Amino acid sequence: MSENVDETTVVEPEEEFKLSLEVNITDVGPCKKHVSVKVPRADLDHFHDKASGELVSTADVPGFRIGHVPKQLIEKRFKSELADQVRQNVLMGSLEQLAQDNDLDPINEPEIDVENLKIPEEGDFEFEFDVEVRPEFDLPSYDGIKIEKPVAKTTDEDVDNYLERFLSQYGQLVPHEGAAEADDYLSLSIKFEHDGKQLHSIESVTARLKPTLRFQDAELDGFDKLFIGASAEDTKEAELTISKEAETLEMRNEKVTATFTLNDVKRLELPELDTEFLERIGVESEEGLRTEVKSILERQATYEQRQSARKQVLEAITEAADWDLPEDMVLKQVENALRREVLEMQQAGFTQQDIQARENELRQRAVTTTEQALKEHFVLDKVATEEDIEVLPHDIEGEIQMMAQQRGENPRRVRARMQKSGMIENLEAQIRERKAIDFILEKAVFEEVESKPAEESNVEAIAESVCGQIATSSVSAAADEDAEEGEE
Repeated sequence: MSENVDETTVVEPEEEFKLSLEVNITDVGPCKKHVSVKVPRADLDHFHDKASGELVSTADVPGFRIGHVPKQLIEKRFKSELADQVRQNVLMGSLEQLAQDNDLDPINEPEIDVENLKIPEEGDFEFEFDVEVRPEFDLPSYDGIKIEKPVAKTTDEDVDNYLERFLSQYGQLVPHEGAAEADDYLSLSIKFEHDGKQLHSIESVTARLKPTLRFQDAELDGFDKLFIGASAEDTKEAELTISKEAETLEMRNEKVTATFTLNDVKRLELPELDTEFLERIGVESEEGLRTEVKSILERQATYEQRQSARKQVLEAITEAADWDLPEDMVLKQVENALRREVLEMQQAGFTQQDIQARENELRQRAVTTTEQALKEHFVLDKVATEEDIEVLPHDIEGEIQMMAQQRGENPRRVRARMQKSGMIENLEAQIRERKAIDFILEKAVFEEVESKPAEESNVEAIAESVCGQIATSSVSAAADEDAEEGEE
């Protein structure tokens, strides 16, 4: 009696192909490596045979059934496509194997001019590239660091003082017929000249009359003295010095003449604390508003404590971080550093004007502040790696929930906006660094010291550049997105 046996063919997974690469890695500057790679002919033939074999089984050529086209015809007819496929596979395979076999810790994708790379018909294939890598350094001990912790109690007077600044975000500007006074809002037209030639002009911008007017690449001290007592159509002239780290390289430290024309004067009319307004901002009563303002001040105090502790921790553990960073790397990271600072201030409940002033200050010292921020990032990233510190999904969701609650928004809208702007990656990096600092602080020795009283802001910041090379402000971009969403 015979039996029918159902035999199932077991297909073994294809073994991963190991390239026989010749690799030479040399230092070509701070945090930069030059990599030369040679791929032998035998490896190229492997990838070519594999690519042509795949085409044989799928190519649709008139006069032949699919899967029965002669290999020689495939290689002749699809020569260009085969070359592109082989090049792509060789590069991907080489880079993956490079990462596995060599002690490279790249920060960015390598700089490879893929379009101009050609696989030779005979002989080996060679290519080279530069890649930015993380600096190599030893972490100092971070057990038992001594930290001064500023402490302060939020008083009713503090709430009173901050309430007007909080309400000013919801106020309306109304025309004022008299002369300008401190804290009035001026509508200005500005022209900037350098060596007798016009450098840039701003058709219209509104600025509050404060002692200092801060642009993205310069600032004007004595702005209040210039315009107190001025009336519409008055013209004023002042000299500014472009910051030594301005984005426009050729204008760094240069003197610029600014001519201001005062178009009109406005004053801020604060909203009435009626039921409609209180409902709009999500509180039930004036007392509830004061409670919310007190909560904001406490978050800001926590922010200041964290910044103070962070500064002291980083001073202790980055003392040995005396390695240089290339300026091109630093400049590429300016926006990331700014975004993360803005995120932290948003989370702490600072007003948009406070954040814009800080952003402009950072832009004027972009190279120095970003270089320091990068060094701190590398150190904290290494701490997080060595201590197995990870950012979990609920960490990110918790931050988004808190930010949404502070702004009275739907968390999904906040998340969507952050994903659209690319700030979600900044948030993840920020949380990881914060966890690394918290880990160090758990082992720190604290000494409580009296917190310094908050200084009233004497700076008015605008999202404009004297040189005309305007960087997109993180604050104004968020406000524009909010306005668009409101219209929808």
